Order: sequence, then C-alpha cells, then structure tokens
Amino acid sequence: MTESVLDYMTRLGRAAREASRVLARASTAQKNRALQAAAAALDAARPELAAANARDLEAGRASGLGAAMLDRLALTPARVDDMIEGLRQVATLPDPIGEIRDMRFLPSGIQVGKMRVPLGVVGIIYESRPNVTIDAASLCLKSGNATILRGGSEAIHSNQAIARCIGLGLAEAGLPEAAVQVVETTDRAAVGALISMPDYVDVIVPRGGKGLIERISREARVPVIKHLDGICHVYVDQAADVGKAIRIADNAKTQRFAPCNTMETLLVHQAMAAKVLPPLADIYRQKGVELRGCPRTCELLGSDALAASEEDWSTEYNAPILSIRLVDSLDEAIEHINRYGSQHTDAIVTEHFSDARRFLTEVDSSSVMVNASTRFADGFEYGLGAEIGISTDKLHARGPVGLEGLTSEKYVVFGDGHIRT
Repeated sequence: MTESVLDYMTRLGRAAREASRVLARASTAQKNRALQAAAAALDAARPELAAANARDLEAGRASGLGAAMLDRLALTPARVDDMIEGLRQVATLPDPIGEIRDMRFLPSGIQVGKMRVPLGVVGIIYESRPNVTIDAASLCLKSGNATILRGGSEAIHSNQAIARCIGLGLAEAGLPEAAVQVVETTDRAAVGALISMPDYVDVIVPRGGKGLIERISREARVPVIKHLDGICHVYVDQAADVGKAIRIADNAKTQRFAPCNTMETLLVHQAMAAKVLPPLADIYRQKGVELRGCPRTCELLGSDALAASEEDWSTEYNAPILSIRLVDSLDEAIEHINRYGSQHTDAIVTEHFSDARRFLTEVDSSSVMVNASTRFADGFEYGLGAEIGISTDKLHARGPVGLEGLTSEKYVVFGDGHIRT
C-alpha cells in the first residue's frame, strides 16, 4: 500500500525526535566535523549539484517562472562557494549549548543557574532559494537541533542533491542521518502535516512570501518564529546631521529594494525638510525611485512626488517606491512608526542624545537604530554568523535569529545533600 503524506511526515517527525536526543548530547567537535565534512562533500559534488539545479531551472522555465524567481533558484558556482563558506563559518562560531550562566548561591545553600539547551526539532518551510537548505541545516545542527526542511517544489532536485551532501557530513561525524531531513514530496499536504505535529516538532520557521507565513501562522499547532512584513522607517530628527541623514536615507532605500530591512517610509522633521528632501529627491530620481508624499512633501518637492494614500503608510513595497511624511515632533514620528510599522526595523538620525534614547525606548520594534541604515538588520551584520530568519514576535526570539535564537534555557541546581525544610 502506498504511504500517505501524513504517514510519511509522521515517520520523518518520529525519526527527527529520536535524532534530536542524539544531537543534544553531541560534542562541539562532532558537530563541527559534520559541518566541515558537508562543506567538503558540497565541493566534491559540484557536477551533481549543477545537474540537479539544471533540472529545476528547466522545469521552472516550462512552468512560466519569472526571471526573478529563476534567479533565486539558480545555483551558480559563486552561490555554491557561498554555501561552502557558510558551513565553514558556522563551524567556527561558539557553541551555545551547555553554557551555564548566572550561577548564584541562595540562602538555603543550593546553587542555581541557567543552562542553554536546544529547542529539539525545528521545521523550516521555505520557497525558491536552495541555499536556504544549507543555512538552515548548518544553524540547526550547530545549535543541537534536528531539522525537517520543506523547500519549494520548484527546487526539489537541488534540495535533494544538497541534502545528500549534508548526509555525508553527518555520517562522517557519526551523527544520525535523520538529524537533517529534506521532505521529498512536493505535495502541499506535507506543509499542513509538518505544522500540526507538536509531538514531533517544537518550532516552525517559515521563510517566504506573506501568504505562506500568514497561512502557517493561522494553521500551525506548533510555535512559529516569523515576521510578516518589513515596513521599516528612517526618521530624520530636527537635530540630525544633514550629511548623515542623506547618506543613511539613500542607503536604507536604494542599496537593495527587495529585502525586508529596506526602508519603506521616510519621516522628516519639518525643520529639516528643506535641507534634506531636495537633495534626496535628486538621488532618488537618478536611481529610479518613485516618491509618494504627504501634502507638505508634495508642496516642497513638486513634480518629484505623487500624493500618498493612507494605504501607502502601511505598505511594504519591495520595490523602488518610497513614502515620505513630514512631522512636527519626535512624538509624532514615534506615534506614526508604532501605528503603521511592522515592528521590524526603524532608525533615527539625530545628534541629540535624549531624542536618541527616547526613540530607542519608545519605538516597539525588534531592531531600533541610531544613525545607521536599516539595512544592517541582518544576522551576519549583527555578528551572529548567519541567521535562520528574522522574528518580529516577542516570544521566544526577536530580531535576527541565529544560534542562540534556536536554543532555550533550563534551570540547573547544585546541592550537597540539601533538603527543603
């Protein structure tokens, strides 16, 4: 009898749970050996990776995938180089597992602290990019978690080829093959099963479009680490340095248009508008950015800006479009961000210390910046080595999620025959 999707996913889940117990006690050296061996296997398997990826690209073209999707799908030699380097970098990162902190003696005589431990089994659902398979597998492995990876159907052959290399690395280190499993069926029912197995899966990380993340957030019976939108702001304060403001507002929008940490709304204090907006409008015009402004912005910039709608303030464009609003105070800027933002990343440009402190304290986002581009909101830029995604939730991880975000803590207690009286 043919195995059902639910039975198949249950089998993967059960195997992952068993593997997670082995990984939880694996040494740092063992995990690093697996990562280094997987890197070597990837390097040796370049012809097989190219052939598998060619099958996916051919199928993608036949099904009408757009140029941007095909670009994300392609495993170029440079991207294979990046995957190999990524594995080697994660191997060099400090291992958080087993770290004990805040040990202290209590009046009863016992000693209490906290130990960092893996989450257990992490399910990751993603689209298009085969390199995510390596990013996710390496971070989960280093943090002692088993992982079940469900990539997009358009990358099935590429993901399976990458998984074989990871499997060789696990075998080299004496770790169970089920520590990293790539779902081999393209049936969408696999996603529904994966997010509904709390007995076998401890957390789900979705990486993809808003529709995918909304569906998983709505239907999951397992905790989800995610962000829905990247509606990021830069606020140019009345005490801003003009040069810094122009440089940051340019970079935050135009360094790349698609990432979730790209600025979508520029807020400018009325007192600074005439100094920063005209030169910025020139820069944006040269770079093909469409400006949508509030009435005062349109009055100042004339034909360089279209009238913004109410919807613009809450839109993540992922495109060369920017909304601009003039405000009369820091209070108004903070109110706008907390009302329309997505709690992702927001920045203030100011030379006024107390304004910077207020912004840091009162803006309720996962990353809040002073005199820096929002484009820095990234695990690699934060020194995490890599990231599995960005979380705008408040439990359990927030901001870029690296190794530590894939762990939890438990209390540990040391005594010497102590009993409670």
